[in-house]
Amino acid sequence: MTAASPMQREAARGWLAGAIADIPTPFDRSGALDIAALARLCERQIEAGASAILVCETAGEASTLTAAEREAVIRTAVTVACNRIHVIAGAGSNSTLQAVQNTRQAAAAGADAIMSVVPYYNRPTAEGIYAHFRAVGDATALPIILHDCPARTGRGLPDETLIRLAQWAQFIGLRDSTGDIARVVHLRARVPLGFRLLGDDLTALAYAAAGGDGCFSLAANIAPQLCNALLESCRRGRWRTARRLHQQLLQLSEATSRELPAALKYALSLQGLAMPHVRLPLTEVDQPAQAMVAQAMAELNAWLATAPGIPACQS
Repeated sequence: MTAASPMQREAARGWLAGAIADIPTPFDRSGALDIAALARLCERQIEAGASAILVCETAGEASTLTAAEREAVIRTAVTVACNRIHVIAGAGSNSTLQAVQNTRQAAAAGADAIMSVVPYYNRPTAEGIYAHFRAVGDATALPIILHDCPARTGRGLPDETLIRLAQWAQFIGLRDSTGDIARVVHLRARVPLGFRLLGDDLTALAYAAAGGDGCFSLAANIAPQLCNALLESCRRGRWRTARRLHQQLLQLSEATSRELPAALKYALSLQGLAMPHVRLPLTEVDQPAQAMVAQAMAELNAWLATAPGIPACQS
């Protein structure tokens, strides 16, 4: 790896921004991959004007996929993208060797970048986290997006470790799932120019206002145009419009993030885009959760019917 410079990150500055959908992995009634549904979900993001898509990550139930299935998902996304959109492949693991193998597989399948999460369960030290990500970087020429999600991994990515990694050109951004808005201001002043900081749906507005570049979004699978409009409004400094859009998306974001990815898949099933099936140990959402998702979508569609220029969240 080589020391980072603004020019080396210029390419990422052009596409690692806005609302990037964390795409779920659809399964059919038998539990097998539903490649046709996956292709529809990817194409929908392209039609909505997104700059990138993310597969085999949090919403993608990556830990339940076999190596062959992971490859099939990434290759499907790459084939559908056909250079019209950037494909980011989740490649993390709590085993450094496995993370390296996942990264090489993603590169061979044609991904444009990989996302690598802090090793989970093992609870490594800060130095262990740094060494883990350096090993991943040494194994590939692909750009790497770090993912910090302590609620799932049991260990966070310390700011000082992130800042060390950000000095290397391969590490182009952070998926920040901590919900800590103050962190954005702190990091923005200390990471190199062009290093991208992206949050999630629930904090999208506040994160952008604090200096963030966008979010990895669940809601973008359901209402891609609306999510893109929200982040574009933030980019242009149209904060009144951004607040209005964020408020309308909030109920949907809360409903789909509560039981991820089961609630998201149920919402997509209401749109006729994919079936609601998930793999054990996850189970499909119960009736109260279904009602919450359905109500959020109905209320959002009712509002969108009065908002010119933004299609309703229907198939």
